[in-house]
Amino acid sequence: MNRVKQAIDYLGVSRLVVIGFLLVLMVSVFPLGINPGMIYSDCLVRIGMNGFLVLAMMISIVCGAGLNFGLPIGILCGLLGGSIAVQFNWTGLAGFWGACLVSVPFAMGAGWLYALLLNNVKGSEMTVGNYMAFSVVSLMSIAWLVLPYSNPKIVWPITGVGLRTTMTLEENYDKVLDNFLKIDFRAMGIFQDNPYWKDFSLATGLLLVFALGCVLMWLFMKTKAGIIMRCSGVNPGFSRTLGVNNNQVRTVGIIASTVIAAIGINIYSQSYGFYQFYSAPLMMAFPAMAAILIGGATPRKAGVFHVVLGVILFQSLLTLATPVANAVINAGSISEVVRIIVQNGIILYALTKIRANGGK
Repeated sequence: MNRVKQAIDYLGVSRLVVIGFLLVLMVSVFPLGINPGMIYSDCLVRIGMNGFLVLAMMISIVCGAGLNFGLPIGILCGLLGGSIAVQFNWTGLAGFWGACLVSVPFAMGAGWLYALLLNNVKGSEMTVGNYMAFSVVSLMSIAWLVLPYSNPKIVWPITGVGLRTTMTLEENYDKVLDNFLKIDFRAMGIFQDNPYWKDFSLATGLLLVFALGCVLMWLFMKTKAGIIMRCSGVNPGFSRTLGVNNNQVRTVGIIASTVIAAIGINIYSQSYGFYQFYSAPLMMAFPAMAAILIGGATPRKAGVFHVVLGVILFQSLLTLATPVANAVINAGSISEVVRIIVQNGIILYALTKIRANGGK
């Protein structure tokens, strides 16, 4: 009983309620006639797609910069690297990792400039980061039109100038991680007589990359640099007495967050099958922020466990809620309405946790 009580105290009653609701949704797919193998596979794919963006949010919290509302800045750097890869027709795993590699220098430069700004507005990082992200997204909307792209499959077909709103990756590295070591029951001929599991598949490569990112982040937090960063983020006054340069630590953390976000959007896009430009990155910080808060993090404290739990809860709820609502309420346009209600409802709940924890 003591262990049960400790588990409840650690997770919190509200988080257990969310977990219970998710379990109800997972079980309800069977009586409602929804294909569980397919829907569970989609949940796993969405977890792997969004995991790195939540990891980027974590390192920003740990270094003391709070929730990174400037996540779209890193995302734009990733889109810039990805568009360059498609411009030169890079394909396969090499093309994907090449896009990530090209994104890193842009993200490091943008992250350094962003860190200089945040170090001068301490206490208002989330507000300034939000407006900064909105401004940079608008600025890059102009850049996408004037940068010298020439590949006919990515520029506007009539004028031949400017990137299209959506760039397909079908001929480059569409689902290259999803299909790496993929376990597909239908292709393997497993459970073909079972209506529940015959369509189940596991995006092994995608989940392995996310798991590797989590392990590397966990190991970094155990190093001297990671411990100094956590100390500086939790108690900057105490770390200052130890001779730690808090501004330098925050700069390193913000640069790392921007780089991870740049890599994360490439992982997201290869699984999604498209790059989306212009206003698409505008609101992408909010799902990542909601996921890590749902996982138990606060604006001053976060860990890899919070990342993993949060992305599982948030993305699984979002994936399961729509088909369950469609099965319960037979209406043509209800799926999009339910998706918006569930997504924004979870974000609203996550924001209330900041208030409940006093922002600590």
